[in-house]
Amino acid sequence: MKVALVQAPLVWEDKRKNIAYFDTILNQLESDVDLVVLPEMFTSGFTMRPESGYSIMDGEEVEWMKAMAKRHSFALTASMIIKEDECFFNRLFFVFPDASFRTYDKRHLFSLAGEEKVYKPGLERLIVNYKGWNICPLVCYDLRFPVFSRNLDAVYDLMIYVASWPDQRIYAWDTIIKARAVENMSYVVGVNRWGVDENNNVYSGHSQVIDFLGHYVAEPMIGECVSYVLISKEKQDIARARFGFLKDADRFTL
Repeated sequence: MKVALVQAPLVWEDKRKNIAYFDTILNQLESDVDLVVLPEMFTSGFTMRPESGYSIMDGEEVEWMKAMAKRHSFALTASMIIKEDECFFNRLFFVFPDASFRTYDKRHLFSLAGEEKVYKPGLERLIVNYKGWNICPLVCYDLRFPVFSRNLDAVYDLMIYVASWPDQRIYAWDTIIKARAVENMSYVVGVNRWGVDENNNVYSGHSQVIDFLGHYVAEPMIGECVSYVLISKEKQDIARARFGFLKDADRFTL
């Protein structure tokens, strides 16, 4: 499967400018891409003022994701602010090439920034099947919590993290994302944003892809860029069958 990682700057709380930016980028992607991954809160930046940049389920931003996936015959995933039933969610969308989609609401809300005070957490993990891959998409701070990510019974083949992870803790991002790949014998795609936000938080990117044994498929990226990566489920299946680490994992219920 060919994955495009889009490491991008985000315009603070401006949905129209962000959609225009990504529209240009996605229309220029290589034609054989299977999956495109954008950063967390790609329409607004990581804001604690959801009323300034929220979308709704039948709004323009969701319709744009559906249209892009269908036009280019790829799957597209990212998170944005959604208002539903008078609550705000940091909601990840996984949109299929036929414009159908599934969603995941970020479970672990970043209390250091007060995210839990303005957003409602999700409860259930999402697993989607796409082109023979079982994919577990998660959001930023979820990375720090290995129990929620645990790949018991090898239920997924690829884990994705969309993120707005600041530079001052980028060493943790680089370290933990590799740990998630090793302990779960799974490819991990991490896409982080780039640039500086209105709160003077610096984002250094470091979007990357790790394989099932902890090797870089794509090393941490710097700057505004798009990276294409090929991943092989066959190679991962062979490694899992050979080493069998997942079958020895501890059992637990979350």
